[in-house]
Amino acid sequence: MALQPDYRTTTGAPGWGRAATADAVAIDAGLRAYMLRVYNWMASGLALTGIVALLVVTVPALHDLFYATAQMPSGRIVRQPTILFWIAALSPLAFTLVLSFGYNRLSKSTAQALFWAFCVCMGASLSNLAYRYTGASIASTFFVTAAMYAGVSLYGYTTKADLTRMGSFMMMGLIGIILAGLVNMFLASSALQFAISLIGVVVFLGLTAFDTQRIKADYVEYAYAEGTEEAGKRSVMDALGLYLNFINLFQMLLSLVGVRQNNE
Repeated sequence: MALQPDYRTTTGAPGWGRAATADAVAIDAGLRAYMLRVYNWMASGLALTGIVALLVVTVPALHDLFYATAQMPSGRIVRQPTILFWIAALSPLAFTLVLSFGYNRLSKSTAQALFWAFCVCMGASLSNLAYRYTGASIASTFFVTAAMYAGVSLYGYTTKADLTRMGSFMMMGLIGIILAGLVNMFLASSALQFAISLIGVVVFLGLTAFDTQRIKADYVEYAYAEGTEEAGKRSVMDALGLYLNFINLFQMLLSLVGVRQNNE
């Protein structure tokens, strides 16, 4: 069976090389625009999450919706999550399932609305971190997370190595830390929690590099047309994956290096 000529290198047909180069340039430009849109969605989602968490902590009317407070005889303030808090904390799982399994039936606008709702609920559930860690340690850990995340995402985008096997290994690690976390809910072991957090940092850094490469590879393979319904939905889903990696990496790092409040 004869091999088909490679139009990228064949010179026997006038213009083939120039056409291939033009196609490659167009795909590269489209990829950069698509990745920028994905990162913009992700960054906007993180900003919304942070704003919601800050509002829940600082606005009394919102705070009382998510936390019931009581003062102990010692003077210590105790905060108990309300039902609304638990709804907000558990709803991201429902949003993820709807976005994943209902993807083909969702419109672009619906997927975007679900993404924003997801970020709002995540912000409400993460507000409890402000009562567990000092503001300075939350801020410093966020910037450390951002720097590490940017580095590994850039690696995933630029590397020529195939990260598929690493991604599969990291998914196994993710399942492992989820199971270990469930076990530790009953054991309450500080040593096990430290191990979970340490392994979790490695897992989510690895998943960030893998997901970045996967997003790039998917675009090159399918070349979503700019402005189409598919491109709009896919960019939201890709942003959601990167967003979750960042949030989980941040929480794992905060568990390792965060400075706890004196009353915790």
